[in-house]
Order: sequence, then C-alpha cells, then structure tokens
Amino acid sequence: MRMSRFAALTSSLLLAASAALFGASQASAAQADFGYVALGDSYSSGLGAGNYDGASGNCKRTTRAYPALWAAAHSPQTFAFTACSGARTGDVLSSQLGPLNSGTDLVSITIGGNDAGFSDVMTTCVLQSESTCVNRVNQAKAYVDSTLPGQLDQVYNAIDSRAPAARVVVLGYPRFYKLNGTCTSGLTEGERAAINGAADYLNAAIAKRAANHGFAFASVAGAFTGHEICSGSPWLHSVNWLNIAESYHPTASGQSGGYLPVLTNAA
Repeated sequence: MRMSRFAALTSSLLLAASAALFGASQASAAQADFGYVALGDSYSSGLGAGNYDGASGNCKRTTRAYPALWAAAHSPQTFAFTACSGARTGDVLSSQLGPLNSGTDLVSITIGGNDAGFSDVMTTCVLQSESTCVNRVNQAKAYVDSTLPGQLDQVYNAIDSRAPAARVVVLGYPRFYKLNGTCTSGLTEGERAAINGAADYLNAAIAKRAANHGFAFASVAGAFTGHEICSGSPWLHSVNWLNIAESYHPTASGQSGGYLPVLTNAA
C-alpha cells in the first residue's frame, strides 16, 4: 500500500513551522507542492447535492461535492476536478486524466456503477415487478464478474502510469436502503434487499481491483449506515420524479457527512 502523500505534506508543513519558530533560513524549502485530482462519476461530481457549477454543464460538478470540500479544507497547491455525472470507465480514460502528472500527490475516484448498469437497474426495479427487478440485479452482478474488472484495470493502469507517485483512493458506493425501515419508495422489501446486495457485490469487486493495483479502497457503507433511504435521516435521494437524475444520489449531507470524512481518513 502506498504511503499517504497528505501525511507527508502534513509532516513537511510541521517541519516548516518548527524551522520558522527557530529562525531557520530553509523553512520555505520544507513546504510541499501538493496536487490533488478528483476523477469519477456522479458520486464524485456531486449530483444530488445542488448548487451546480454552470460551467461544468451536464457533469453537474458542485462545491458541495466531497472533492471540493476536501480541497477547501486542506488547500492543496493545485486541485483539478474532472469528475462528471454519468461517467463510465471509458469516459475517465478519454476525458478526465489530463491533469494527472508525476507531481500529483492524491487522486480520488468513484467509478464502475454506470458500467454495471446502475441507472437501468433502478429504473427496472421502480417500474417493474420484484422478479424482474431481481433478474436485472443478477444481470448486473454477472457484468461485474465478467467485464467490469478489466475495465477497472484499464482505468487504474492509466492513473498509475500518469501519476506514479500519487496516493490513489478508490471510494465505494453506499447501500441505498435501510431494511425494515419506514419507507414510501414503492419497492418491496425483497427489491430493496436485492439492490443493497448488488451494492455490496459491486463494492467488493472494486475493492479487489483497487488492492491489486496498490490503491486504497475506502468504503462508505459504514458512514451511510443509519442514513439510507427509509431511515429517519436519509443522506440519499429516493426516486424524485421532478428531478429524476438526482434520484439515488447523495444529498449535500451525504457528501459532507458520508463521503468527505471517508476520504479524509484514507488520504
């Protein structure tokens, strides 16, 4: 596992502060040039959190997303935010890797959910029968077994080749539902359990590929426990017919209370 470059930055800044306290002339030399690049899909761009940057267009990036919140709290020397709503692994490869270089210290990413058919799974489960929903979930799991690992490998290899010294944090996806909770989503308990199981299945596959590349996998399932849909304090949007794209995405509280502390601990 790679050492945390943010930890190295912290040590460097402490050294610089100590040198300044004692009048050392090389205090400025101890300060590090720390670069952070945030890649990924809608869970990283911040879809669902609101206050979108109009310049990001359909990518729906927002200052309420965990990468922007982390950057605001830690003030890296450079911060590139290329995550985009709807992104698949191929989109990361074709349009998000430009800011990566040998000086990049931290990379964060969520990717794989759209490749596995996240949107179609949820649409099927909301509109069709329980058996059809479960069948569609099983199709997605089969894709995770057969195809997704190779796609993730391509992305992880590309990140490693462009930013070989970076600490890479691969964040997972939350479970959507609190089972046996108070819910008006219209889904059966069996459908909710199947969807939660699919999230765990996807996360396990992503974690395995990340580990094989020496990257850190950061689960958010624990952070969202007690804040799923059907809980008393959800950090995820349920189906929203007035803004369908935001359905099943973290709210601003999910970004700040769920994803941000997980990245902070892993970085």
